Amino acid sequence: MSEIAEIINKARATDRISMREIAAELFDNFIELHGDRQFTDDESVVGGIASFEGQPVTIIGIQKGHNLEENLATNFGQPTPNGYRKALRLMKQAEKFNRPIITFVNTAGAYPGIEAEERGQGEAIARNLLEMSDLTVPVLTIITGEGGSGGALALAVANKVLILENAVYSVLSPEGFATILWKDGSRRDAAAELMKMTSDKLLETQVVDGIIKEDMLQENMKTAIRQELAELNKMSKTELQAQRYQRFRKF
Repeated sequence: MSEIAEIINKARATDRISMREIAAELFDNFIELHGDRQFTDDESVVGGIASFEGQPVTIIGIQKGHNLEENLATNFGQPTPNGYRKALRLMKQAEKFNRPIITFVNTAGAYPGIEAEERGQGEAIARNLLEMSDLTVPVLTIITGEGGSGGALALAVANKVLILENAVYSVLSPEGFATILWKDGSRRDAAAELMKMTSDKLLETQVVDGIIKEDMLQENMKTAIRQELAELNKMSKTELQAQRYQRFRKF
C-alpha cells in the first residue's frame, strides 16, 4: 500500500477521535446545546459551551461514529442544513458573549440527500461562510480526520486552521476527482497525489497553519489550542476580522 493510501485510510478510520471524545477529554464542563431553532436537531453536529483551562469557549464539531449504529445516527458525519444552522446559531451566541470558537472537522462532505437539498443545503453552507468571515471573536479550526468540500469549509472559515498529522483536507474526495478527471474512481491514490491533500502538502501551500502530531494526541491538541488561543486572544475584534479575511483572500 502506498503512503498516500495509508494516510487516506487512517483519516477515514472508524477509530479516529470523535467530537464527543474531544469534548470529554480536552475540555471541562461541556454543556451540549441542541437544535437550529428552525426545524430540528442534527446529531452529526455536536456543539455547546465548555471551558478550556479556565476560559469559556464554544466548541462545535462533526460527529462520526465508531460503528454502524453510531454512523447511521450521524449520517456518517455528513451534516444536513439543520446541522450547519445549529453551528451558526452557536457561533453567533459565542460572539454575543465574547467566547472564542473552536471547531473540529471530520466529514466527507455535506449530506447529499434530497431532503437536505429541499431544506436549503447550499444556502446553509453559503450562509456559514459569509457569517464566519465576519465574526468578531477568535475562531480556531482543527481538521481531525477527513475534511471534504464545502461541507468541511462551512465550519472552517477560521483565523487559524490546524490539521492532525494523518488527516486530509480537499475540495472533494479523491475518488470524485479521479472520476471527473479520468472517468475512473479507482485511481484514487493518483488523484490524491495531484490534489496535495495531506497535512505536509497543505502546510507547504499554507492552506493550514500547523500540523498536530498524533503520538500523545490529546496532549498535543491541548498544547496547540493553548498556543493558538493565547495568540488570538491578544487581537482586537477588527484585527480578528481583518486577519481572517486576508487569510482566505490570498487563495
